[in-house]
Amino acid sequence: MIIDTDVLIWYMRGNTKAYRVIHRQRHGFSLSVVTYIELVQGMRNKRELNEFKKALRSWKASVLPVNEAISDKAKYYIEQYYLSHSLQLADALVAGTAVIHNLPILTGNDKHYRMIPVIRLQKFSPL
Repeated sequence: MIIDTDVLIWYMRGNTKAYRVIHRQRHGFSLSVVTYIELVQGMRNKRELNEFKKALRSWKASVLPVNEAISDKAKYYIEQYYLSHSLQLADALVAGTAVIHNLPILTGNDKHYRMIPVIRLQKFSPL
């Protein structure tokens, strides 16, 4: 499973539902390097960054890099869905990562992905 940025943000804000869903992933989970970068850009200091990296290790989370196949998928998704659905670059790359690795995406922002028929979504609700 790929966990999307919003779920990890909810976790860092202390949301109990996000805490439960992440800690239920006993065999680990994945996140796109795009998610990793987005989260690091939102951090205020090195302490937060070090805590995040430590948490990733404890969760057995793998950060999946963007490769040529993923960028090709993202390019296709942008061509298909930017004008009709305003698909953004980060979401296209996360979607491409999910498709190439054949993984579902856990997200509270399912509207960012649901126009892509091959994406398997698992809806997260923080409330």
